[in-house]
Amino acid sequence: MNKNELAAAVADKAGLAKGDAASAVDAVFATITETLSSGGDVRVLGFGNFVVQQRAATTGRNPMTGAAVDIPAKRVPKFSAGKGLKEAVNS
Repeated sequence: MNKNELAAAVADKAGLAKGDAASAVDAVFATITETLSSGGDVRVLGFGNFVVQQRAATTGRNPMTGAAVDIPAKRVPKFSAGKGLKEAVNS
C-alpha cells in the first residue's frame, strides 16, 4: 500500500473526502518527522513507538577493494510494534 492508497482507505473508513484524508495523512507523517527530528519520540498505545537511536561510528570495508571505510555516527529512526499491532498481524 502506498501513501495514496492509505489516504483512500482512511477516507473510506472515516467517511472523509479523499483530499481531506490525504491532508490528514500528510499531517500525521509531518508531525512524526518533526518530533523525531527534534529528538522526541512518538508513542501510539496499541500500535507502536517511533524513537530515535544513536548509531556509533564504525569502520567498514569496501567490498570491491577491501579498503577500510570510516562510517560516521548518526541518528536513525526506529519503529517497534506494539502489542495490539503484533496480535492483529498474528491472528
